[in-house]
Amino acid sequence: MRDTEQQWLDRYLDHLLSQRRYSPRTIDNYRRDLSRLLSFCEVEGVKSWAALSTPQMRQFSAQVHRRGLGGRSVARLLSAARSFFHYLAREGLVTQNPVTGVSAPKSPRKLPEPLDTDQMARLLAIDASDPLALRDLALMELLYSSGLRLSELVSLDMGQVDLRAGALRVTGKGNRQRDLPVGRHAVAALRRWQAVRGELAGAGEPALFVSRRGTRLTPRAVQARLAKWGRQQGIDSHVHPHKLRHAFASHLLESSGDLRAVQELLGHADISTTQVYTHLDFQHLAQVYDQAHPRARKKPSSSD
Repeated sequence: MRDTEQQWLDRYLDHLLSQRRYSPRTIDNYRRDLSRLLSFCEVEGVKSWAALSTPQMRQFSAQVHRRGLGGRSVARLLSAARSFFHYLAREGLVTQNPVTGVSAPKSPRKLPEPLDTDQMARLLAIDASDPLALRDLALMELLYSSGLRLSELVSLDMGQVDLRAGALRVTGKGNRQRDLPVGRHAVAALRRWQAVRGELAGAGEPALFVSRRGTRLTPRAVQARLAKWGRQQGIDSHVHPHKLRHAFASHLLESSGDLRAVQELLGHADISTTQVYTHLDFQHLAQVYDQAHPRARKKPSSSD
């Protein structure tokens, strides 16, 4: 490729710095990714940015992946290239974006290791007496009892929880509502919290969980409080809301083997999401299979 193509790349990076106000570190990432694409074009004999085709972009994506670049890194590289060609189109240099329709290879989802039952028991063994500790214990019990997302937890209002029935109603992703059971430990913790909630809640505040200022508790505050309790209770790994949801799903699936029920409780639209979300070792899966599948059980031999 001619020097002109390098000049367009430099002009784009300057645009990101001066007009888009990107950080120097982000600019460095863009420069590295787009320089890699430029080198590919030179090797393949692509004469200009306008001459780069979608099949060649797919070839480039596959090539960098084969050479060890992970799926997330390839996705970032393609995103940088897509934005670059959008800029070139605005400048009138190209008429089409060759990155359109090119996707990165999928990366396995990395999920946090769930807390085991002993760790969960230790985390929840709080001798709570002041309102903030009672609130924190109630919200942690509820996260573990019902597998709520953090967004669902902080959006709960008082009227959404029926402690007498041991149930609550949440609105999850896609504005889908679901009814969930609330375990007895969570019910007890919520009763204790509601008894002192009025000491913190502002007048007319509907939120179930409120801050010391009397307003609805924020996601960031919940994250900070769980991390604090994790350290105080001697949990080795970082404790955060998603980890309690993951523990809920894993422990329930390990006990029941009912993937479909766990899917409903988690509010997943696709059961494949639940399969990734809840990891079981093969030994447990094989045990469930042997116990449940009619053709899996070993039949007694004729010599028995």
